[in-house]
Amino acid sequence: MATVNFSVRELVRMYEDGELNIAPSYQRKYRWPSRVASVFVESVFLGLPIPPIFVATNDNFDWEVVDGVQRISTLILFLSEDVGVRKRVGREEALRLKDLEKLSQLNGTVYTDLPVGIRRYFARQPLQVISLTDKSDKAVRFDLFERLNTGSISLTPQEVRSAVYEGQFIDFVEDLSTNPALASLLKLQEANQQDGTAAEQVLKFFAYKNDQPSFRGAVTHFLNEYIAKTDAKFDYIAERELYEKSARFLAEAVGGPFLRRNTPVTPLVQFEACMIGIARIYESGADPVVPAIDWLNDTELVAASTGGTNTRAMLSRRVDRAKAIFSGEA
Repeated sequence: MATVNFSVRELVRMYEDGELNIAPSYQRKYRWPSRVASVFVESVFLGLPIPPIFVATNDNFDWEVVDGVQRISTLILFLSEDVGVRKRVGREEALRLKDLEKLSQLNGTVYTDLPVGIRRYFARQPLQVISLTDKSDKAVRFDLFERLNTGSISLTPQEVRSAVYEGQFIDFVEDLSTNPALASLLKLQEANQQDGTAAEQVLKFFAYKNDQPSFRGAVTHFLNEYIAKTDAKFDYIAERELYEKSARFLAEAVGGPFLRRNTPVTPLVQFEACMIGIARIYESGADPVVPAIDWLNDTELVAASTGGTNTRAMLSRRVDRAKAIFSGEA
């Protein structure tokens, strides 16, 4: 681990040149309103203590921001004159300062409005960067990212996972998370609509369907392990077809959001079981059927999908029940 100081201008330049990276899942998490971002800029102007920015060294020796995404993104939005660069961190317009108390004379200005001397002063302000040793072990890096994920807007395990395990399989999962049938089924709380919840449902589908015997109850570890051992042998074409066919059937069977009685949002554990049960029927060479019973509120399925659900026994119980329901055996 190495600690170095970089000027604000140098950090922004490194991002513009591709030497400093913010993973796409992290970029989507830029949520600082202008008021909060402006106060941070004011703190830099005033030379107030700023927490260090943590970065991890990747295989090609560029740096990936682990902790400090909001701060780095704010500096980019304030300094960078490249609209394309600003759009990469989630905003097109340059940051216009507002609601400053100490430096109220700067309210209403963007960086280019400032006198040259003031711009140079700000751009030269130093920030501490702590570079973490490269960790080729993805499990170690995931744990590291999670431990440092302490910002005011923290990331979900799936968002961290998307950054750590980036590659063909994660891209595949992210793509399927936009499936229209899936979108029609999932009714999520507002906070979960852009936090990787849909992508995690896709990941769970393949992990539980293809590797259920390896599940021991620790969901995060199980999902990470599944990604780590999913390689070129994964049949992307067949698996995509199966997922889309299963989601399409379930969407038609439900006819709207997947909701059981008195649930304002989709009960995800039950939803997962139904998707896997339907897929297993297709894999057996049969076709699922829309049951005549009130299957969304089926007592056995609900009981196996609520309470202490993260056990091997409960997983098997609900998937088996879902398969029986959509096989017409219930």
